[in-house]
Amino acid sequence: MSWLDEPVTTLALCWRLERRDGVGIGLTAHDRDLVIDGNIYRASPGMVPSAIKRGDGADPSSMDVSGALTSAAIRERDLLAGRWDGARVAIFAVDWTDTGRRIALGEGTIGAVETADGNFTAELKGVAAVLDAPVCEETSPECRAELGDRRCRVAMAGRRRFARVTAAEDETVTLDVAEPVANGWGGGRLRWFGGANSGLEDAIVASSGAMVTLRTVPRFVPAPGDRVEVIEGCDKSLATCAARFGNAVNFRGEPYLPGIDLLTRYPGA
Repeated sequence: MSWLDEPVTTLALCWRLERRDGVGIGLTAHDRDLVIDGNIYRASPGMVPSAIKRGDGADPSSMDVSGALTSAAIRERDLLAGRWDGARVAIFAVDWTDTGRRIALGEGTIGAVETADGNFTAELKGVAAVLDAPVCEETSPECRAELGDRRCRVAMAGRRRFARVTAAEDETVTLDVAEPVANGWGGGRLRWFGGANSGLEDAIVASSGAMVTLRTVPRFVPAPGDRVEVIEGCDKSLATCAARFGNAVNFRGEPYLPGIDLLTRYPGA
């Protein structure tokens, strides 16, 4: 590319970030905002990437990017709450005098995030990092599928309900609707659509009537009236799969396979 050989460089690094909840922002290391493909990339001169190394091998690639928490789009509370976990990131270099000239440098997802003294460091995992995942599953007495996914195949229509928070204390949240069956929301998920936790999601450990117990305390204090979506769950046992969902044919576990926990599974046998 001839523009890279010019005596005066006009190179600027850019980042395009897209969160899992659909929020997307653009940042650039240039000293002023750039408009690229109709999107505004805000100037963030403090954004500094680690060395970018590209190759044609199969080794998983990753890099780090650090910067100051000065942008209203990237705040410390959002990083710590996990809003940016798993966000998609595309990094490229562009000619700031002609944004149509650019070079793709890499893409991936945000992994571990650290904050300290008003600065943050985020690990960017390349697409080849998926090669670190296990090739096959381990056996387990419990089902390894998630309720409603393509392996489970239970229809989720009618198993999701919108509700509003009426009270909250630590991990316990009280809603204005009741569960469909006893502990029907246990093992499910609660998605926040309003209030300070909007866009976040929490796992439900157990439910009783209109009360749900979350796995962890919500990142921010819920307020009465906050809108949520509560999704029915499953305890992943064969008995529940057969009796409650009539779905034993799709059960993805091995409850009768002897294992190293055989003696503890049946005490006194």
